[in-house]
Amino acid sequence: MTRLLTILFLTLTASTAFADELNAGDTAWIIVSAALVLLMLPGLALFYGGMVRAKSVLSALLYSFSALCVGGVTWAVIGFTIAFGESSSPVVGSMKYFMLGGDFMEAMSGTIPLGVFAMFQGMFAIITVALISGAVVERIKFSAWILFMPLWIILVYSPIAYWVWGGGWLGSMGALDFAGGTVLHFSSGMAALAIALVLGNRKDFQKAKILPHNVTYTVIGAGILWLGWFGFNAGSALAADQLASLAFVNTMIAAAAGGMVWMLIEMKANKPSALGMASGIVAGLVGITPAAGFVEPWAALVIGGLAGAICYWGVTLKFKFKLDDSLDVFGIHGLGGLFGAIATGVFATV
Repeated sequence: MTRLLTILFLTLTASTAFADELNAGDTAWIIVSAALVLLMLPGLALFYGGMVRAKSVLSALLYSFSALCVGGVTWAVIGFTIAFGESSSPVVGSMKYFMLGGDFMEAMSGTIPLGVFAMFQGMFAIITVALISGAVVERIKFSAWILFMPLWIILVYSPIAYWVWGGGWLGSMGALDFAGGTVLHFSSGMAALAIALVLGNRKDFQKAKILPHNVTYTVIGAGILWLGWFGFNAGSALAADQLASLAFVNTMIAAAAGGMVWMLIEMKANKPSALGMASGIVAGLVGITPAAGFVEPWAALVIGGLAGAICYWGVTLKFKFKLDDSLDVFGIHGLGGLFGAIATGVFATV
């Protein structure tokens, strides 16, 4: 009888310890969040596909969607371990999880399996490189784009992710980036700016009207991006808790504020447009991304509205400086991400 009670006690103790380590609710939420971020890829493809000319729509869809395959493989092979492999280096992670090896399938990241965390973060890497496609459409061969994606993830995205989130020098200095304002949006925006400068302008830039092929696609794409962004920001809490709730609320109201401010500016300047409102929504989402879990809702409203105004102004810069940023990646993601990072420092309550 004593032996039986001992076995039961040890069994219950082990079960309780495991339950404290792996939280089923947190795990389920991050799996759902990863799926929501994945949904952003077809949303981005539609968003970009509607903005290009009719002759380039399939090309734009291919450039965006190909990031799922090329980026996914690159992340699994080496990107994840560069970004999150345990290391004493302030610059780059170790090769511990090269090809997702080592103790990858048994290890934990807080209350969720490391595998779930890795795939959630992988969606971030994929959507980031896909954002850059807005600057290369109608500009480079697809073969060059296929070569660019893995090189950029390995040499740029993964090291920056390590600097901020993986234990690198920026994180150790206290840098705050809840869901990727610096890691994702500013980095992709600066990459788009560099590409535009290196490749030069399209032959008909500012010589002929380059009109959107189908604004309906763009508006639907913006709606899908807004939906996916809830997983993007609220999922970055890495738990189903109050922090995720705060990020969810802030994401909603910042996007709404961004769209409203952009629309009001257009009403004053000329007349409101569906394309402008969609762009404002995305601007608000970009602006709140680094601050989503660090600021109060009233601050999220301010950040979203200001992001809409700043990105509206940023989009006009390409005409003043005669810079052919095809789909305004720098104007929205570069400037929006930079503003969001600065605003996080101003409004953060942590």
